[in-house]
Amino acid sequence: MYFDELFRVSKNQIIWGCNYYSDNFGPGRIIWDKCNDGSDQSDCEIAYNSLTSRVDLFRFMWRGMFQGKSIKEGWIQRGNKSLNEQRIHPCQKPVPLYIWQLKKYAKSGWKLLSTHVGSASDLIAFYLMNFDYIGFEIDSDYYHLANERLEAVKAQQSFFINYEVQNEINNRRKA
Repeated sequence: MYFDELFRVSKNQIIWGCNYYSDNFGPGRIIWDKCNDGSDQSDCEIAYNSLTSRVDLFRFMWRGMFQGKSIKEGWIQRGNKSLNEQRIHPCQKPVPLYIWQLKKYAKSGWKLLSTHVGSASDLIAFYLMNFDYIGFEIDSDYYHLANERLEAVKAQQSFFINYEVQNEINNRRKA
């Protein structure tokens, strides 16, 4: 029933965790390699991607205090741990993953829907990349934590935004 509604209200979808469902999704996939070989956690996560029929790979380290350096060097561990994202949700994904998705698949003018906000990593990326969005979170504790996290990003001056993100924002504004 959930997926029927999702497909009804959206033209395109990226659905993380598609491998946990028996639904017959189309052929497109995104593989997020978390660069955490040897741990007891999954080495990757898989998403259904309606925007393509191929399989795309994104490498970005995500294992506790070990986090990727940048979108372009995601397999290299960030040296300054004070710059790491603070984890607030058990299924939290890194903001750079969503920025990569937006740069690769989204088109200017799209309004984006997040049906499971969790930590708001996706909403932060949507905001930083100047997309209109709407998000829902059923758990009130996570809703408040996610909202605080998003508002903290909104309160920052653009000086503090990662240079890759700032360059992409400037390019979108010129288009």
